[in-house]
Amino acid sequence: MKRIYSIDFTRGLVMILMVLDHVRDLMHVSSITQNPVDLLTTTPSLFFTRLITHLCAPIFVFLAGTSAYILFINRQNPEQSRKFLIKRGFWLLFLEFTLINFGVWFDIGFHTYLFQVIAAIGCGLIILSFIQRLSLVTIGITGLTIIFGHNLLSTIPLEGIPVIKAILTPLFITTAFPITAQTTFIMGYPPIPWLGILLIGFASGRLFELPEDKRKSTFLKIGFGSLILFIFLRFINIYGDPSLWSVQKNNLFTFLSFVNLTKYPPSLLFCLITLGIMFIILALAEQAKNRVANFISVFGKVPFFFYLIHWYIIHPLLIVILFIQGFHWADLDFDSGNFGRPKGVESGLELWAIYIIWIGVVLILYYPCRKYCVYKAGHQKWWLKYI
Repeated sequence: MKRIYSIDFTRGLVMILMVLDHVRDLMHVSSITQNPVDLLTTTPSLFFTRLITHLCAPIFVFLAGTSAYILFINRQNPEQSRKFLIKRGFWLLFLEFTLINFGVWFDIGFHTYLFQVIAAIGCGLIILSFIQRLSLVTIGITGLTIIFGHNLLSTIPLEGIPVIKAILTPLFITTAFPITAQTTFIMGYPPIPWLGILLIGFASGRLFELPEDKRKSTFLKIGFGSLILFIFLRFINIYGDPSLWSVQKNNLFTFLSFVNLTKYPPSLLFCLITLGIMFIILALAEQAKNRVANFISVFGKVPFFFYLIHWYIIHPLLIVILFIQGFHWADLDFDSGNFGRPKGVESGLELWAIYIIWIGVVLILYYPCRKYCVYKAGHQKWWLKYI
């Protein structure tokens, strides 16, 4: 299979949104102390800034599975494909806990190890390498079973079986536990729920082999079907997300409660709405070939390169901003997960400035991504497959 424009565009779009989320995480004045989706303290603009970026991780993981399918088809050699997925999986895990974790925290002491989306993809690729020869139906059903069923785990009483609880908790539920007295491991992206999304992405790879018109029609049906199912399940308010919605102080905040879904780990309803929107974007992307779409697609062609370097742009920018705000190096706190921001003192930028920084960072990222994209297309070096 050749490169698929709709995949590059969709992945590029969510990568751009991801930068907004991470700029907000690092730089927004209240990001250290305030949950942006806490309806008691948030504002609509802050809530929607966080809400739109919910699209990033599930689409990124889904399309990682789809890319693995394209690799499997192109190689026509299951054993070579299996070895590559294992190597890539462990490579992603290594980078997660080295370059990426340092890029996130800028903590030379590595007091916090964060298992997030890259590690979740790495684990998923390793598991996929051993089951890729199964039928797509089997892989797809396995993925759907995980997505539709993992929320049931919270209903199973495991308090009387501490060993089983200790094993299952980090695989299914966001948690944190100490490694040493000074070091903490945070399971931000429990691997099993995200594995379900990756497996569905792999199984859906066959759909990209359909003729363009048929593919568009199929994606629209899946997308709108997922959104209708989301609305139905969310409305009855019984199953699909641990956080039930409720009537709030006004209609707008009631709507915010309705769409306030659980990402850590990704609930069934979270998957339905985000992946439903993804299928609609994929369906429409083939007709979006213009200068803006081509700009966005550049990022989607080199997603891991983009992901890696964006931390090393936004984090130094944060430090520059802190210096401009009058802080000194001795004031900066890197050890406790504050990204370097001083403890107990207000720092950072208002939301309007976050959007300006976001746009600037995306523009800065374009040139190196375009150059790397051209270089990667024109060379066959083995290491290019891993970055």
